[in-house]
Amino acid sequence: MNTMKQNESQKMDHFKGQNRLPKFAIPHRYDLTLKPNLELCNFSGSVLVDVSILDTTRFLVLNSIDLVIHESSFTNSNNDKVVPSEVVVDNDGETIVLVFDEPLSIGDGVLEINFDGVLNEHMKGFYKGTYVDGGVRKNMAVTQFEPADARRCFPCWDEPALKATFKITVDNVPSELTALSNMPVSKETINGNFKSLCFEESPIMPTYLVAVVIGVFDYIEETTHDGTRVRAYCPVGKSEKAKLALSISVKALELYTKYFSMPYALPKLDMVAVPDFSGGAMENYGLITYRETELLHDDLHSAAANTQRLSVVVTHEVGHQWFGNLVTMEWWTHLWLNEGFATWVSYLATDILFPEWRIWTQFLEVTAGGLRIDSLEQSHPVEVEVHNASSVLEVFDAISYKKGSSLVRMLKEYLGDEIFQKSLSSYMKKYACKNARTEDLWSVLSDESGVEVNKLMDIWTKQTGYPVIYVKSEDYTLEFEQTRFMSLGLQGEGQWIVPITLSVGSYSNRKTFLLETKIGKLDISELYGSYTSSHQNSDKNEEVPEKPWVKVNVGHTGFYRVKYDSALTARLRKAIEEKWLSPEDKFGILDDTYALCEAGEESISSLLSLMDLFREDLDYLVLSRLINACLNAAKILKDAIYDPWNHLNQFFIDVIISSAEKLGLEPVSGESHLNIMLREEVFTALATFGHRKTHEELKKRFQIYIKDKNTSLFPVDIRKAAYISVMRTSSAVDRSEVDSLLKLYREVDAVQEKTRILSCIASSPDPDIVIEVLNLMFSDEIREQDTVYVTARISMEARETAWIWLKENWDAIIKRWGQGMVFHHFIRDIVTPFSTDEMAEEVEEFFRSRVTPAFVRNLKQSIEQIRIKAKWIEKVKKEESVIIPKLARGLTRSPITTVPKGVTI
Repeated sequence: MNTMKQNESQKMDHFKGQNRLPKFAIPHRYDLTLKPNLELCNFSGSVLVDVSILDTTRFLVLNSIDLVIHESSFTNSNNDKVVPSEVVVDNDGETIVLVFDEPLSIGDGVLEINFDGVLNEHMKGFYKGTYVDGGVRKNMAVTQFEPADARRCFPCWDEPALKATFKITVDNVPSELTALSNMPVSKETINGNFKSLCFEESPIMPTYLVAVVIGVFDYIEETTHDGTRVRAYCPVGKSEKAKLALSISVKALELYTKYFSMPYALPKLDMVAVPDFSGGAMENYGLITYRETELLHDDLHSAAANTQRLSVVVTHEVGHQWFGNLVTMEWWTHLWLNEGFATWVSYLATDILFPEWRIWTQFLEVTAGGLRIDSLEQSHPVEVEVHNASSVLEVFDAISYKKGSSLVRMLKEYLGDEIFQKSLSSYMKKYACKNARTEDLWSVLSDESGVEVNKLMDIWTKQTGYPVIYVKSEDYTLEFEQTRFMSLGLQGEGQWIVPITLSVGSYSNRKTFLLETKIGKLDISELYGSYTSSHQNSDKNEEVPEKPWVKVNVGHTGFYRVKYDSALTARLRKAIEEKWLSPEDKFGILDDTYALCEAGEESISSLLSLMDLFREDLDYLVLSRLINACLNAAKILKDAIYDPWNHLNQFFIDVIISSAEKLGLEPVSGESHLNIMLREEVFTALATFGHRKTHEELKKRFQIYIKDKNTSLFPVDIRKAAYISVMRTSSAVDRSEVDSLLKLYREVDAVQEKTRILSCIASSPDPDIVIEVLNLMFSDEIREQDTVYVTARISMEARETAWIWLKENWDAIIKRWGQGMVFHHFIRDIVTPFSTDEMAEEVEEFFRSRVTPAFVRNLKQSIEQIRIKAKWIEKVKKEESVIIPKLARGLTRSPITTVPKGVTI
């Protein structure tokens, strides 16, 4: 007997600390009943799971956390019912083990479990949300199960590979509320002031896509050509604001059905705006949930950037109904198959729906974001090892989304549109209702294209980082050398098969090849000859330049950086001056130069002189990247150089001021969507840099708006700049305008305006005001989901203040936000603005005893970014502390303007 108990104890210990559930039992069907109590903020429930026992076992192991388990039993196919002798709860492993006295035989059966839980306040699992009805705040209930929080709602096999069908019943719903789930309602029963709703059984899907929403909503609906009913559920009285999202979702469903040669699998698609929501949106099968700003469009308060963001988010989530829902990744290691493809396909759809937006040019910002994070030593592979549920959230990052989608685009460019589309259709057909791994996709692509895609792409998804390609010119030969690019300037390990594209002197004079070795050479005499003959044919009187420009990574579609030798660099700069290059290539050159400068491979003066070449450029893509480079370079220079006269600040203002003058503050009838977006970015930058005239004019218009909300002098696309002007020129002593802005936040109903204000109020240079704003996040005035806007724009002057605030309030921050997605922003936004090794060490020391697996990677990346800046600053101090102010003065073409006292970047 003692031996049996010892063996049993050893078996139980074996279940602990496992990354995956044991596979001796798998679910096929869940019959789930939930009975929430919105007044007491708790719920009870029962689940009957059709299970196959694959190996004789005395244990059933499944996921559960924060649930109280009551009665449980297992009934086999002979209708013999057995009750477990013990239910062992492992909170660390987020599992329960049902222990039976006699082994369960191989075969099918039904597991029944009754349980209770709490509607938590952390926007995960089955949680409590709130809405305002007639000035009264009331409770609602929402689910958010991705990545691994279905287990907080009901005991289940909470892994993406363990797909099943779901029949869901929601009981005890107040009769005036709406209850939604993945499928349409099959039966509704009224019982006094409450109702019970049974939903149709779902197709096969993983637990993380199960969804329930209970609240008060209005809705509008449309139907696709093939009869799918699509609805948008909104706060009461705001259904008109969902018209744009509804129209886009209907068109996207039809577009994807055709593109993937595969119909949408459910009879309906609901989209619902949720007041409390940790992410941007969630692709639950048939019931997509959104934060309100991502679903609602307001003609008075949505800027052009809001409109574009809405389209990309809606098409992303609808795209998931195929990539993720119909075909599901086998494990979180392959998350990028969901997120990378949904990101890529959202740009594909948005480009078709709104071609005038030139959205594929803006996709370069996505690529740039992936390149930035993947240049860190603390980056991770696209196919990342995920060992436990608590760390899954950390891989919902720029690697999975931005690098993943950029690799998709790079591969599509290499294989061609037709083959790529045909391959995706075959992939969907082969793996519909199943799970897939990255190699499964590569296999289909290889079969369709005849290219060894796995050989080409495994290198890109299984190893961290990407290459920088060094390019040298020797007569008519180009020499290439690749090495891993790292922002810390380290020599990284790694070698890639790189699809190289290059143009010589003209975009029609182009070549593509694979660089499969560390060092390679290419004879381009033929391209030189083509360029020379075409140049002579076009104008016989024109002298042919001896050496044409050479651009590698044409269109910046490859996921790598390029560093040219000095001769090739000079020719490219001339090509920029002569306006021979496309916006995409100008973007790429600027983005690469900035990154190389940061890594110590280019001088800061070469970066500034390159910026100077773009001062007259009005293309959105180029100017947007230029502004970003100016803002970030200015922070480095401010920490590196004593500049009492603000010469550097004035240089950055001067680089972008001519664009502001051309655009003007007033909207122009018939102007492009991109120019409208550009206006917001240009004037926001000028306000951030402290441009006096911008501050004065915007604050004047702000005061007019405060008195008259119907004024035409305060268009939506200049409001962010105005709010920054207000915050940058106010102080704790002179705070009347700050109070006006906070009053506006409290009174305005539009969520777009509320988030716009929140994204500006921490930009004050006055530490007292920033402390006040940070403390405001602890109040009920700022929803938990909206803290991400506040922390994203803490002023440089207040970074020390914010760090002290974080340390002093750490326990309260952990208690309030520590379990949700928004928590990661507290680390990233407050830690990364620093730029000295001493601060990196201080941060490491503070977190030494506080770090958990849930945010360890986030913390390491944030500390690494501090060290990158510290190293860059030391280089600037040593090499160029004298020449920079002189260079800035020489490049500045307009007279120095006086910046208001106390206002610096």
